Amino acid sequence: MEDQSLLSEETISNKIYFIRGQKVMLDRDLALLYGIETKRLKEQVKRNVIRFPEDFMFELTKKEFENWRSQFATSNSEKMGLRYLPMAFTEHGVLMLSSVLKSDKAIQTNIQIMRIFTKVRQMLLDTTEIKVDILQIQKKLENHDKNIELVFSYLDELTEKKEDECERVKIGYKK
Repeated sequence: MEDQSLLSEETISNKIYFIRGQKVMLDRDLALLYGIETKRLKEQVKRNVIRFPEDFMFELTKKEFENWRSQFATSNSEKMGLRYLPMAFTEHGVLMLSSVLKSDKAIQTNIQIMRIFTKVRQMLLDTTEIKVDILQIQKKLENHDKNIELVFSYLDELTEKKEDECERVKIGYKK
């Protein structure tokens, strides 16, 4: 059970990618984390394909795979002799893997992965909240700028009126 200490948050979070607008992990990365061959992971998924609908797991297209490879400058796929396009697992798909991979290491790894997904989701929520706060501050500043301009224009008008006024004749008793 001490295997969980071997996987750092950074190790797991570096293997979470954003593909098709979703946070996913690739089959080869998951297999590496679980300590099994990618081939074995794919076999288990294919045996239990009913557990992995499209929103849990999908196969990358050639274009997506090439884009992913170029983004991360990983030509390892050529060295690894890839014959099949990688499978991408969403958070729910990774969770479902725990029901088909039953080793203790797989269970502990899944627990860690779920914790990381939760942290990533929280970080995204936090940054969204910060963005909203910044937008509100920007709106306030824009309003302040407009108000300051308005005050200065009123002051300009008042000073112009004062300059245009000629001295008034005083009414009353003279001494």
